[in-house]
Amino acid sequence: MFKPVPYRTLTLLLSLSFIFIKAQKIGLVLSGGGASGLCHIGVLKALEENNIPVDYVSGTSIGGLIGAYYASGHTPQEMEELVKSYFFQNITRGDVPVKYEYMVKKRNDYAAWLTLKYNFRDNYLKNLPTNVINSIPIDYYLMETFTGVANHFQNNFDSLLIPFRCVAADIENKKSVVFKNGDLPSAIRASMSYPFYLRPITIDGKLLFDGGLYNNFPTDVMMKDFNPDYIIGSNVAEKNSVPDDENLYLQLRTLLMSQTNFKPVCDNGVIVEPWSDVSVFNFNNAQRLIDSGYAATMRLMPEIKMKVQARQNNNELQDKRLRYKGYQNNSEILIDKIEVKGFNAGQSRFITRSLFYNKKPFTLEQLRKRYFRLASDDKIKNIFPVIAYNPENGHYTLKLQGKNEKPFYLEPGSILSNRPISEAFLGLQYNHLGRIGISAYANGYVGKLYTGSYSHLRFDFPGRIPLFIEPSFTASRWDYYSSSALFYDFIKPAYLVQEDRFGEIKIGVPVGNISQFNVSGGLTQWKNQYYQTDAFSKADTADITYFDYWFVQANYKINTLNRKMYATEGTFLNARARYLAGNESFVPGNTSIDTGSFKNKKQTPWLQLKFTFDSYIKTLRRFKIGLFLESVYSTQSFFTNYQSTILSAPAFNPTPESQTFFIDAYRAHNYLAGGLKAITSPLKNFDIRLEAYLFQPVLTINRDINGKSYYSAQPFLHRYFSGVATVVYNSPIGPVSASLNYYDRNENPVSFFLHVGYIIFNRKSID
Repeated sequence: MFKPVPYRTLTLLLSLSFIFIKAQKIGLVLSGGGASGLCHIGVLKALEENNIPVDYVSGTSIGGLIGAYYASGHTPQEMEELVKSYFFQNITRGDVPVKYEYMVKKRNDYAAWLTLKYNFRDNYLKNLPTNVINSIPIDYYLMETFTGVANHFQNNFDSLLIPFRCVAADIENKKSVVFKNGDLPSAIRASMSYPFYLRPITIDGKLLFDGGLYNNFPTDVMMKDFNPDYIIGSNVAEKNSVPDDENLYLQLRTLLMSQTNFKPVCDNGVIVEPWSDVSVFNFNNAQRLIDSGYAATMRLMPEIKMKVQARQNNNELQDKRLRYKGYQNNSEILIDKIEVKGFNAGQSRFITRSLFYNKKPFTLEQLRKRYFRLASDDKIKNIFPVIAYNPENGHYTLKLQGKNEKPFYLEPGSILSNRPISEAFLGLQYNHLGRIGISAYANGYVGKLYTGSYSHLRFDFPGRIPLFIEPSFTASRWDYYSSSALFYDFIKPAYLVQEDRFGEIKIGVPVGNISQFNVSGGLTQWKNQYYQTDAFSKADTADITYFDYWFVQANYKINTLNRKMYATEGTFLNARARYLAGNESFVPGNTSIDTGSFKNKKQTPWLQLKFTFDSYIKTLRRFKIGLFLESVYSTQSFFTNYQSTILSAPAFNPTPESQTFFIDAYRAHNYLAGGLKAITSPLKNFDIRLEAYLFQPVLTINRDINGKSYYSAQPFLHRYFSGVATVVYNSPIGPVSASLNYYDRNENPVSFFLHVGYIIFNRKSID
């Protein structure tokens, strides 16, 4: 006969059962796998929704990053929003977020396909690049995100909201390195140093790489350090493929990586394996990956709930997180000391003066702009930040470890086209970093349309308001012609040749991070050879106009465009005021209407104001709208004849092909112009663009029967339309483009233009 259990016995059994349930500890192991690791966020989301506790976390690479977020108090929802943000997408590509781009240090755009950096003291293997992306944005972001909470708990990972471990790889000693204390941002960064993609870092004298090389699923670390009762593993590691003789990536991956056991090493455990078939560095499918992790975990939830009796009170968890938010308050971090390693004394002084003004302590928020300003200097290769707490005064020390960039840049390039405008290009630069930064640059173009060179010296002075001084010299020859089809065939006749030589000195300062203001002045010798008639032969001599002048100007510029040609994101704004004065000389040719020559005729000085605006707005996922505006106001007067007048008039050239034409109708002393662009990107790096422009001269410059210039009788009498339909592939070395162009009221209004490379030339003095 059944006997009821005594009340005291039942109470004791229930108490023991409750203690057992409460004592059950759960470990979460997160694998590496690059972008696929975003699935881990979905796993965490499902666990929290079902009140499954996580008592310990260990992770490798991206698993280390997601684990660190969770261990330091971030909710799965916060992580989801973060990884989908434009900011996160930027830093995973190695791009500095737009608002922190430092334009005053940005190099000018030329026709270079690529930049090769070289140090002649090193052998050629040491000059090969070792990483694909710029690690500076990631390095700073990790430091800023995790340094507050880590320093609060004396860099002990057991004291985080959830005890945490991550692993890196010591390739010299061929073993894993487990981080349980130390600088948390550095530990995460070391664990993420994927070979050839993200630069490795040095900790305690050891060069450390991605932890996935030797341990891509650290269940052994979980068991050794925490010995949980149950392990939940999330595995998104790239499946091992058999290497073949034509796939270098697979060969290197197989050589570098050790086999990893993707199974829990305790009796109780489950592995979640979501769909994660994306490339290692493709973070564009964040939502799909998160949803995949969530769905895969929910499919296993009945099994997990059966094995895990413990339940997490999410209200209590949220209360704990709120307390941790206070530890992440970076406004309390005050930096009063900087230590620099890896640079000589002069370079260290340059770096210190770029960040630390008048020995006045500064916050992390103040550091951010200064840091990206410094890191944008092309004389610095890399710089890694660590912030250490100083218990003596409660302030912090910023420790910087880095290297200066290789001193020599070699930049080859060219323009290849179906039209006779093809060019060969070469740029050279030498960098020196000391107490001031110095760079010497020179380039050269050789082609049928344009032959020229440009050189400058630039001196960068650090400080609260850094400034640069840049003397430069440009020599150009533009040969507008109608005969030859090959860039190396210099057969004449030409109907217009412009030769332009000018020296300039510029002084510039930043205005915020994304803009600069500069003033400059220079001297120019400008020569134009032309015919005032269409009836000429090789035996005829051209008219020649010389214009020798000086100029001063002030310029304000913003540039956040994502590409130097065929941009689809960002904004360009340029506002310029220029005053110039000079003397005109004229030598008639044998076909000239004018027969008298003159020398050094003083031209009336004039003021010119020019404004250019180009901006892009993202509407739908793969569709963008661009707006282009330009206006010129000038007090410029006429030159001796119509041709010399129109040659010196400002030109409206909004499209790549229009820069290679000389069209009278698109030149005026004063004008308004604008355009709209519709851009769709059906595939990565592949764009289809439709652009339409309106050019409105205030007064049209006309030609009378004597070859002289006169204005139209009424303002806004004529206007001109142009448009272009373009297909562009933005290759690693530059655009490959095919376009159909239309120019209103031109003799040949429609043209087909095919080119490879950048349609970018050295600046003209008159522009």
